[in-house]
Amino acid sequence: MSSTLSKPSTALPLQGIVVIEFGHSVAAPFAGQVLSELGAEVIKIEKPDGDDARKWGPPFVDGAAATFQALNRSKQSIVANLRDASDRQALMALILERADVVLQNLRPGQVDSLGLGSEALLRLKPSLIYCNLGAFGAKGPLAGQAGYDPLMQAFGGIMSVVGEEGWPSVRVGPSIIDIGTGMWAVIGIQSALLRRHASGSGGVVDVSLFETAAAWMTMPAAQYLASGEMPRKVGSGQVGIVPYRAYRTSDGELVVAAGNNKLFASLSKALGHPEWAAQERFATNPERVRHAAELYGLIEEQMHTQSTAHWAARLEAEGVPNAPVQNVQQMLEHEQTQALGILQQVPGSSIPLIGLPLSFDGKRPQSRGASPALGADTDRLFNKTPSAP
Repeated sequence: MSSTLSKPSTALPLQGIVVIEFGHSVAAPFAGQVLSELGAEVIKIEKPDGDDARKWGPPFVDGAAATFQALNRSKQSIVANLRDASDRQALMALILERADVVLQNLRPGQVDSLGLGSEALLRLKPSLIYCNLGAFGAKGPLAGQAGYDPLMQAFGGIMSVVGEEGWPSVRVGPSIIDIGTGMWAVIGIQSALLRRHASGSGGVVDVSLFETAAAWMTMPAAQYLASGEMPRKVGSGQVGIVPYRAYRTSDGELVVAAGNNKLFASLSKALGHPEWAAQERFATNPERVRHAAELYGLIEEQMHTQSTAHWAARLEAEGVPNAPVQNVQQMLEHEQTQALGILQQVPGSSIPLIGLPLSFDGKRPQSRGASPALGADTDRLFNKTPSAP
C-alpha cells in the first residue's frame, strides 16, 4: 500500500522539487518534513527495520512512536538495503531521474563508501543539490565522529550556561541542536535552489550539529570575548539584562522582562514600590546588573504574596511584558495557540500535530498526510508494480 498524500490546496514555494532523504532520528527528518510541507515531494529512504525513531517510545500512535510521527509527515517511504547492489542501483536510478535534492545524515563516510556521496552523484548529475547533516562538520579532527543532541549541547557550551549557579549542568529539554540543524539545512537547500535557478548548477550544502550549537552560543561567546569573563548560569535570567527572569508567585511562576529604564519604572509601580526606580543602585541597567541579587530578592518578596493571574493583570495594566510558565497542555489549549492554527489536524493521523511556524499571505501550509508506513512506496517508486491509473 502506498502513501496517500493530499494535494496542496494552493501552490507552495517548493512544489515540483523532489527530495531524497537518507535521514534518521531527528535532524534530517525534521528538515525533510519542513521541505515536504513547503511543497516538495520528499521520499524517505529507510533501512529494512526502519528509522530508529519509529521505536522511540512509548508513547506510540498509529503504529509508531509519537516522536517519529511528529517528524515525518507528508513523506513517502522506501525500504532499501544500501549494501544490496540491486537496491543501490534502483536508488541511483531514482536520484538521477527525479531528484533535485539529496539530504543525508548517515554515519560519517557511509554514503561515500556506497557510491552515494556528493562527489559521485554530482559527477553524474551536476544540477543536484546535496546536503550533508554531520555531527562535527565537514573538516577538522572530529569530522569523522558521530554525534547526538545532548552531546552537542555539552560540547558546544550550551549546558555550561543552562541551569542554576552551583548546580549540575542540565540539557535544554527540546532537541534544539537537532531541530536547529534541520532548519539550517532547509535554509542552505533553499539558498542553493535559488543559486541553481540562476546558474543551472547544483552543489554541496554542509551543516552540522556542532556548528548549530556554536551558533546558539552567539551571544555568550561575544560576552566572553568582550569581557574575558566566563558566562555563568543564571537560571531563567539573562546575562546583562536585569530584571529579566522568572519569579515564583503564590500559585506558579511568572516571567517578567523589564529590559529598559522605562519598563523597570513601570514594574516598580506595579509592585507597589515606585521609589525603586529613583534609587541610584537601580537607576540604570548596568547598576541593576551590579545589584541584581539585591533587586531580585526585593521583587521575589513581593511576587510571593499574590497569584500569577494577579501579577499578570497588574503588569499588563502598566505595560510590562510578562508571561506565565505554561506546561505543554496549557500552551496547546491557550486561545492564542488556537487562533494561530499552528496545531493542525493531519490527514491519516489520530492526533493533531504542530505545523510549520510560518505563513504565506496569511495562510499556514497544511500537512498533506501522516507519516508513511515503513516501505509504503517501495514497489511503486522502484517501478516494481504498475502505477495507479
